[in-house]
Formats: sequence, C-alpha cells, structure tokens
Amino acid sequence: MAAPPARADAAPSLTSPPAARDPPGRQAEKSETSCEDRSNAESLDRLLPPVGAGRSPRKRTTSQCKSEPPLLRTSKRTIYTAGRPPWYNEHGAQSKEAFAIGLGGGSASGKTTVARMIIEALDVPWVVLLSMDSFYKVLTEQQQEQATHNNFNFDHPDAFDFDLIISTLKKLKQGKSVKVPIYDFTTHSRKKDWKTLYGANVIIFEGIMAFADKTLLELLDMKIFVDTDSDIRLVRRLRRDISERGRDIEGVIKQYNKFVKPAFDQYIQPTMRLADIVVPRGSGNTVAIDLIVQHVHSQLEERKLRWDMAALASAHQCHPLPQTLSVLKSTPQVRGMHTIIRDKETSRDEFIFYSKRLMRLLIEHALSFLPFQDCVVQTPQGQDYTGKCYAGKQITGVSILRAGETMEPALRAVCKDVRIGTILIQTNQLTGEPELHYLRLPKDISDDHVILMDCTVSTGAAAMMAVRVLLDHDVPEDKIFLLSLLMAEMGVHSVAYAFPRVRIITTAVDKRVNDLFRIIPGIGNFGDRYFGTDAVPDGSDEEEPYTG
Repeated sequence: MAAPPARADAAPSLTSPPAARDPPGRQAEKSETSCEDRSNAESLDRLLPPVGAGRSPRKRTTSQCKSEPPLLRTSKRTIYTAGRPPWYNEHGAQSKEAFAIGLGGGSASGKTTVARMIIEALDVPWVVLLSMDSFYKVLTEQQQEQATHNNFNFDHPDAFDFDLIISTLKKLKQGKSVKVPIYDFTTHSRKKDWKTLYGANVIIFEGIMAFADKTLLELLDMKIFVDTDSDIRLVRRLRRDISERGRDIEGVIKQYNKFVKPAFDQYIQPTMRLADIVVPRGSGNTVAIDLIVQHVHSQLEERKLRWDMAALASAHQCHPLPQTLSVLKSTPQVRGMHTIIRDKETSRDEFIFYSKRLMRLLIEHALSFLPFQDCVVQTPQGQDYTGKCYAGKQITGVSILRAGETMEPALRAVCKDVRIGTILIQTNQLTGEPELHYLRLPKDISDDHVILMDCTVSTGAAAMMAVRVLLDHDVPEDKIFLLSLLMAEMGVHSVAYAFPRVRIITTAVDKRVNDLFRIIPGIGNFGDRYFGTDAVPDGSDEEEPYTG
C-alpha cells in the first residue's frame, strides 16, 4: 500500500521566556496562579477539534501499561489488551507468530487514540498494546535534577532503553511472557513493580521513536506514521501537561522550544519515509484507519493455523507410553473406586466422596517423585535417626479451572503452607482453539516444584497450554508435575512429546477418545458431575472450559 506524500508542516516557533519548573521561590506564586493555569487549560480545550463523543482524555501520569486497565470495552465485546500466550501445536512449538504493528509520530499526535481505534475496528479478542513511554531509561541523580527543572531531553533517542524494547518485543512475538516497566512521569523514574504481558495475535507498539532503531524496525510487520498538524500537537501537549502533570505553561513552552520541536524535526519527522502508511489528521482520518484494518485482517488470515485435533490424535499411535508417565498401582481398592466414579448411576455425593479419596492417593503418590536428601534428626530417646527431607525450595499447586480446583483441598491436606495458583482455559467457539482467559500465579515460582492439576486429560490441549504458561514464567520443565485422575493415551503422548521432561502422574489411562474428543470409556464431564451442573446445551453462547 503506497504511502501518501508527507506534508511539510513547520512547527510553530514559540518565544515565550523559559522558566524552570517549581524553583523554591515560586511555590507561593504557583498556588496563586493555579486558577489561571486551569483557565489556560480550558481555553486550550476549545482550540482542539472534536475527536469523538464520550472519549476520555488519555491519562499519562504513569506509563500506559499500568495506568489503564488491560481491556477495552466496545459496544460489541471486550477486547483484552494484556494479551495471552498464543496457541502451540502438538510439538509444543508456537503455531503462529504475532503480527506486530508500529505506530510512530510526534508527541501528542494521537498515536494511542489511533491504536485504540484500530483495536476496536479489528475486532480481535486478544491484543497487546505496548507503549514506548514505559521504556525511558533510569536517570542518574544529575539527570533527575535536570528533569525536575525541564532541562532533560526526553525526546531524544538516547532517553529510551532500546535494548529492553527490542528484547521485550521479540519475546512477545514468540508468545512468551514479559515484564514491562511502569514509568512514573511525576518522579521521572521507574516504579518498583513491573507489569506482566503475554504474546497475542496482534501487537501494537506506539511511541515517538518507534522507527528510530534498525533492529526494532525489522520486528515490525507494519509501520504507521500518525501525521498530525503541529499546532494541534502543541495545544494537546499544553493541555496535558497543565491539567494532568501540574506544570505551568511557561515550563511547558520552554521544554517544547528546547527539546520537543527540535527532536521532531531532527529524529521523528524523517522517519515518516520509513512508514508503510501515513495517516494524515490522526484519529480523524477514519478512511485510513479502515484501510489499515482491512490490510491487518488479510495478514492475519494468511498466518492463521488451526489446531488439528485429528493430526494430534494420530501423531503418536502405536507408540509405547512414555517413561515420564507414572500410573498409580491398580490395587483392588483403586479399581473399586474407579468403578464407582465411572458408573453413570453413582449419586453426586458418592462421586465426590470417592473422587476425593482418589485425589488424596494420587497426590501422595506424586510427592514421592520430589527430590529428597538425607538428613539426621534426634528422637525423644536421644538417638539419631537418619531419614529424608525435601530438597527443594517450595511446592506450588496450580489448578486448571474449573475441575482442577477440586484437587486443591487434597493438596493442602498433605502439603503444609502450599501456595496455590489458578489458570482458566476456555474454548473459542468459532475456532475450537483453547484460549487463556484468566491467570493467577504466586510470585517467584521459578524455583518451585509446581504440581499442575486437572481432573481429566483427553487431547492434552489445555494441559499443554498450561505447561507453556508455567514455562513462560521461568518454571523449569523438569519441575512441573502434571496430575490427573484420568487420562487418555492421546493426551499422555501429546504432553510427553511436546514436553519430555514434565512428569505425568495419573490413576488410570484409557486408550481412546471419541469424535468429540471425550475419553472412552471415560468418566463423563467431571466438572458437571462434581458440581452438580448440567452441560452447556448445543448452540448456547456461553463459553465452557476447555475439555482437553
């Protein structure tokens, strides 16, 4: 798509006298002039063209990744802007790479507004919106002092941590989780807590220097330059800094003349030629945004790879069960409990009672695979006893909702002070693919042994996605234990082939799955039988947890 000719808009030259921000002698003066500044901000509002009814101004006290909620509600649906891990194939590899869009343009040109309009028009349920504002470098004490008096150039390429930007974008495109800094514009520093984001089908990266680095450019599949009139950009910046950041008009004008305008002329405007599309008038150009959306849709269609359940089912036929699988010994007691919970006539009370007994036995069995080391204790009789003690740091349980949470009480009963996390994976009714909808994990689990719990595993799809989430949080593969009351051979092979170091532990393995990928002979829908709920009827709009 050919870019329209760039406009040679000259930024206005402002000659108001410079003023340092809040020197000691101006504290009293500032309180006296606050009403005047508010009046200035209101006057500036009238200079701006209408952007759209009901749209609230962008808040930028802190970087966007934290100050705005990770979702965008439209009249049709909720769009998750925190992203999700994309789908992985039967080999545990990423089946499709994210489509990365770069949005460049001058300060206050409307890049974020354009990004939100593109997201809403795309109608894609999972997207990452990444702001360059989050990646300002950590300032030295001298630079902090300069920034306090509006003498530090935040509009220069050297102000940004491009190494961190590039590594973050690479990981997001690979579907990995990333930690994104949260920048506080009032203190000109990074906050202690960082925001976790996940890869998605679409990544939108916006910033004034989005096209200023060659390596960064190579990661962008589509480059858009938002070209807004310089007078409008100035008025927007004045309004924002006065009303949202508590700055006086003289300080804003000083910073504009000294840094913002020269940086735009020297570093930002020249990158317009690198853009695939130039959007004149920013968010007011709905025709250009519609064209962008059409192009992105076509690109996503070309990249689309659907999960092939049939291929998964036949991929490992006739192979012996993997050595990483451990099945609880089928004693008469265990087989008797299986007979009861598999019987369709079993009452809900009995189903719950015997399921809980099996869960307790399963978890006790799983704990025997944890690392232990020799230790010596002294008995009450004053004698030494050489025994064993857990050699790891900590045990964390993670349940795959909803059925997996029924195993949490059994884990708590045998592991004192165990930490618990939850993952919700649901089926996309249009594509049939599992998607991550909710995630809550304890902090710092990378050194823990993680017990991943799901009551049944048929295809292994949900389990594989859950394992990927744990790996993306730096949990070593050999420290993940997948526990399930009942598994199909297909699911065992799928998980073991994709993640050969994950320990798989169950009470029984059934040989087949049917055309609906239910385990045969199986146990039925475990969640419905345990919680006393009915299965979602065909044709219902309600989403149900993934049954893989």
